[in-house]
Amino acid sequence: MKVVISLGGIFFVDAAHIKAVAAVLEELANSHTIYVVTGGGQPAREYIAIARELGANEAVCDYIGIMATRLNAKLLISALHNACPEPLADYKEVAEVTAKGVIAVLGGVSPGYTTDAVAAILAEYVNAELLLSVTSVDGVYDADPNVYPNAKKYERLTPKELLSIVMKEELKAGSRIVIDPIAAKIIERSGTKTIVIDGSNPRNISDAVIGKHSGTEINSTQ
Repeated sequence: MKVVISLGGIFFVDAAHIKAVAAVLEELANSHTIYVVTGGGQPAREYIAIARELGANEAVCDYIGIMATRLNAKLLISALHNACPEPLADYKEVAEVTAKGVIAVLGGVSPGYTTDAVAAILAEYVNAELLLSVTSVDGVYDADPNVYPNAKKYERLTPKELLSIVMKEELKAGSRIVIDPIAAKIIERSGTKTIVIDGSNPRNISDAVIGKHSGTEINSTQ
């Protein structure tokens, strides 16, 4: 099975976290074709905030965020024994890498697209059977659960329902949206089965691949 994983910046706080997720990815790669898109995390948001204070526009801020995601991609590659040696910067490069049986690792690709959007496009491009969005929350809610304790969590959504939920969110560099509107639109047109899970325990990733998860599943066949 082809699995694309959008890996949030929560994993890139120290070497121990990166090693833990790398071990899970290598285990999965024994049975599946694995593609990983890394987020920028808190460092990206901090650099973007500084850039805004300096007068940078959103396109420039996007490029700064992309650089941060590629640094995280390089960190992950350093922990993997069977990965492309450098972060990939183009979807077309992925086929060459995965044909050799290695894990493809990407950061951001172009301004205006979050790493979730990059992962959704990649999943469509390679005809992946599963897209995993690994975040700091355990699914999609009708409001930010960190701000609104009574926010409702969705166990299952259609792509159209997901799109209606996220369209009200603002899209800008460094956004904390669980799945951004562009990614949701790509998921809607491609029909890629998508699961949003909490990444605090890397084992949640391998559990989700085999269908065991407590996140939110987005599937057009529901």
